Amino acid sequence: MPLRVNSNISALNAGRHLNTNNRTLGVKLERLASGLRLNRASDDAAGLAVREGFRAEISGLKMNVSNAEQATNLIQVAEGSLNEVSAILVRMRELSVQSSSSTVTDENREAIQAEFTQLTTEIDRIAKATVYNEQSVLTGYGNQVLVTSTALTASNTSGVTSIKISGASTGTYTFVDTETDDGFVTLGNGTTTQTIRLATMLDGENVATGTQIVANFDRLGIQVTLAGADVTNATGTYSDGDLEGQIITVDVPTGGKGGSFQVGPTDAAYNRLEIGIADMSATGDTLNLAPASVATISGARTAITSLDEAITAVSQQRGELGAFQNRLAFTISYTENEIENIQASEASISDADIAMEVTEFSRAQILSQAATAMLAQANVLPQNALALLQ
Repeated sequence: MPLRVNSNISALNAGRHLNTNNRTLGVKLERLASGLRLNRASDDAAGLAVREGFRAEISGLKMNVSNAEQATNLIQVAEGSLNEVSAILVRMRELSVQSSSSTVTDENREAIQAEFTQLTTEIDRIAKATVYNEQSVLTGYGNQVLVTSTALTASNTSGVTSIKISGASTGTYTFVDTETDDGFVTLGNGTTTQTIRLATMLDGENVATGTQIVANFDRLGIQVTLAGADVTNATGTYSDGDLEGQIITVDVPTGGKGGSFQVGPTDAAYNRLEIGIADMSATGDTLNLAPASVATISGARTAITSLDEAITAVSQQRGELGAFQNRLAFTISYTENEIENIQASEASISDADIAMEVTEFSRAQILSQAATAMLAQANVLPQNALALLQ
């Protein structure tokens, strides 16, 4: 190797290695200080893109858990009030039975009627006073299937026993169900339609005797339960083609709003849960106790039937709220499990492996110190040229 003075190649080489080791040392220090393998896009451009997607999803899922917990709280408020409404209705029925007997006089019935009226007023007050975050939840809450839907009317004999909605938009939905379509049924609102096949669930062309099937139009957020013969409360037996032209009307009750809970990370119908709570006031269409009176023996006897129907309506609404609350509990559990697994995926991309980083940090530290020492030695080599000048 020639002896040069102007260009100290050995010093340049040692300096280059020292700079490389110092850069590596800086990266390892940063990772150990932050605990992250990815601190900037240059660390792993593709990994950064994936990580940010995971972080956005995790953030949304955590808020979904919060949304579901708050929805549970809202339902508990509504169900707690309905528990008291149920107790009041039982007392009103007791008064009706008392007034139905000839052992009390019309003067006695005036006193009974006074309490009956007060209890009716109290149900209305509870319905209006049941509020969650300034939203009344017992005077009509969320979208509902209107009883004017032809698929639910008493004159309909297509075997529809119930219609449930979850994420269904307001509007009128019409069935297309011809006998020649090989068991296919279409439901649409003029904007969105969905076709499903019921043939695999039918016994020939009918729902089997004593059983029910569910036609799940999941893209629309509508579930229709169809009954076979001998099913209690069924208006008929479903046969292929019976739903042709039947209509489902989904609307918001008068004064109602809300009822939609975002429990998923994206804007899709399956990431929302919807609930509809009917107007549970005494004078509303559901309980319909405005005409009830115990002032006369005949009125009291009629009121017994009205109160039995009202008690059943409240019990059914409470049952639906309880079922929805259980569904929210499973949603929370599932979402928390999903957060854990996605967080693990994000961590595998983003977090630093401390053991490996410490090992590489020690290696870079040793090499940096060695390179510094060698640079000092390389800087001394050109002085050998002085010995030739003596």
